[in-house]
Formats: sequence, C-alpha cells, structure tokens
Amino acid sequence: MAELHLSAPNHSSNSQRRAITALAITAAALIFLLTGVSLWLSYEHLHDVGARHGFADDPIRAWAWPATLDLFYAAGEVLILRAALARRIDWWAISLVVFGAGGSIALNIAGVGEGAQALDYVVAAVPPVASLLAFGALMNQLYRLLAPQADPVVTPVDQPQEQTVTAPVIPPAPKQAPMSEPMPKASTSITYTDPRCYVIRALYNTSPQPTRPGTKAIRLALQAANYDVPSDGLIRGTLRAEIERHEPHLAQLPPAPVAIGA
Repeated sequence: MAELHLSAPNHSSNSQRRAITALAITAAALIFLLTGVSLWLSYEHLHDVGARHGFADDPIRAWAWPATLDLFYAAGEVLILRAALARRIDWWAISLVVFGAGGSIALNIAGVGEGAQALDYVVAAVPPVASLLAFGALMNQLYRLLAPQADPVVTPVDQPQEQTVTAPVIPPAPKQAPMSEPMPKASTSITYTDPRCYVIRALYNTSPQPTRPGTKAIRLALQAANYDVPSDGLIRGTLRAEIERHEPHLAQLPPAPVAIGA
C-alpha cells in the first residue's frame, strides 16, 4: 500500500490565509461601525417618537425610552454571538433580536406620521434594517469560520516494490493412534420410570473398557443399594431394556466378563 503523508504548507497558502484574515477583520470593523451608526440614528428617531407621544415634558425619559427596544436588540446579539461560539442555536436570543429589531423598524416607520412622502418612510426604516443586515452578515461569516474543516489533503508517496516471501513448508504432524474415549455418563435429562434403573446405568461405566452388565452383576448392585431384587426376566426385559431404549448405543457394548455375567 502506498504510504501517505500530509502536504506541507507553502508560502503562497500562508500569504492567502493572512490576506483572508485581514479582509475578515476589516469587514468586521466596518460592520460594527455600520451597526453603531444605525443604532444611533434609530435611537435619535425613537427619541423623537417618544417625545411626541407621552414624554414631551420629560426629556430624560424621552431619551431613555428607546433603550427598551435597542437593549433587547443588543442583548440578543450578544447571546447569539455566545451561542455561535458554543456551536449551538439559542432561540431565546433570536427572539430578542427579532423583537427588538422588529419593534424598532415598526416604530421608526410609524413615527414619520401620515401624509409623508414614501422616501421619508424609507429613510426612517433604513437605520434599523441596516443594523439587522450588518449583524446577520457578521454572524454568517462567524458560522462559516466555526464550521468543521475538511480533512487535510494527502498525497501518495512512491510505493516500494513488494517482494514475494515464500513461507517455509512445514511437514504434517505424524498421525497418532486414536485414544479410547471414556464411556459417557448418563444424561441428567433422562428420567427413568423405575429408580433401580439409575443403579443399573452406573454399571455400564466400567474401566478400562465399557461393557454391558449381565444379570448377576445387576442383581448384586441392586442388593448393595438395598433394593428388592426382581426376577432375571424383569432385570433384562424391563429395567435394562428401559435404559438401552433411552441410549441405544449401550446395547452394542460387549458383554461383561463371564466371571460377573449372568
């Protein structure tokens, strides 16, 4: 596989990055200047509206009244900026900006009065609209700056020629004689109708070679377990037959030696 490495930054890319940064700072400064002038013009006009409608005899309150809208607007802008730096959206901050900017635009237009020329309404609406658009342009640039960057470009390095390595031939292991497997024990899931079958089942697990127990060996095992000894026909035809019905392979085992057979 070809080896990859990051492309080294060159002088032109650094110069371009510095130029973009300088343009961004210049644009931000102009936007802040435009926002300040727009708010000042809007504030002046809102003061005149307040002086004509309720605060004619109180100049201080007439100057303070526009802040009820402009401070909403300014607080919303600060909160939106904070949310952008945290890479999230603050709907409360957006609501403050919409309320403050919308109210400022509406009252600036309404303050012109009736019977004015169309250009008078335009002049009254321009400052708050310009402030809103300037802030939107600034936030658009900020969101672009904080957006996830693309992965760095990688360039392949000359691929070295692969060499074929022959694995050593390992001879197969010699076969071993199969070992005799021990006789499996009775499954715990088997349930016999006669409890004496459990005693008889244990006789199949003889060592070293499993065998099929005879009648005599079964009779002795039942006596040792304090069970009543049944007849030979019951031993072979019922008890041993039930065991071998559950496990048919037991019937194929060689018989026990004659010394313990029936």
